[in-house]
Amino acid sequence: MSWQPARDFIGYGPNPPDPKWPNGARLAVNFVVNYEEGSEPSMQDGEGYTETGLTEASTSSQGLDGRDLAGEGMFEYGSRVGFWRILRAFQERGLPLTVFGCALALERNALAADAIAKSGFDVCCHGWRWIRHFQLSEAEEREHIAKAIVSLTKTVGARPAGWYCRYGPSVNTRRLLVEEGGFTYDSDYYGEELPFWQTVAGKPHLIVPYSLTNNDGKYAAGMVHADQWFGLVRDAFDVLYQEGARMPKMMSVGMHMRLIGHPGRIAGLWRLLDHIATYRDVWVTRRLDIANHWRAAHPYSGKGLNE
Repeated sequence: MSWQPARDFIGYGPNPPDPKWPNGARLAVNFVVNYEEGSEPSMQDGEGYTETGLTEASTSSQGLDGRDLAGEGMFEYGSRVGFWRILRAFQERGLPLTVFGCALALERNALAADAIAKSGFDVCCHGWRWIRHFQLSEAEEREHIAKAIVSLTKTVGARPAGWYCRYGPSVNTRRLLVEEGGFTYDSDYYGEELPFWQTVAGKPHLIVPYSLTNNDGKYAAGMVHADQWFGLVRDAFDVLYQEGARMPKMMSVGMHMRLIGHPGRIAGLWRLLDHIATYRDVWVTRRLDIANHWRAAHPYSGKGLNE
């Protein structure tokens, strides 16, 4: 039987390793913007419906049969407007950012792809399209991974070193990434706060976990005010910073262009970025930098965590 993920309820336990972040930082913070607009399920791309996930709308309550033009427009807002507003927020503050980029989406916005290529931000592959990989056959998923690598190499000028699916991977995803080769890490895991190694099909593979809690997806789940989001993520930062005095930590913050890219929501991001800037001993960095640091400071020891 081929390798499949095994459940692990123990992890690092009460004594996680010291990450040894650069300059003795208490906390490594990574901001992620998910670039999905233009790769989502759509009538035009053959799914037979308009995706409205993580938008202001739901087709289930509209009774639409065919294209949902309102839903399409909400996705287009992300790439037409939200992307540039988020880009400015980080560039004006001289801060790094990681792009979880869907390959087809970036093919459909050459201006954005060029801006990313020139930005110095790192691009983690978010799939060929923003679809559920656990619904793909193994052969289809293998094909999507290969197509995404070729596409992103062309649009942003570099092969993606990281991988992250929509919501969750299939049981085959991690093995297919190792089979393909060339990936430094994947982020298809929510059960840990520090990177860790796994042995996948006999090979070492690094996982840099992600968060759906420190994430603007909360707006689609009923959160309304920017102060609510700012308060949630600020409190997470403050707790991790305090804990980091004894056990240095990592924090991921996830964003979507069609959500936090709106004026009334990005105000919360501005407050968060400016709050973090008042603290010393914090490493705001790209996801690839965290992965490369972990590989150097905590190299694979011959077995994965709890294997």
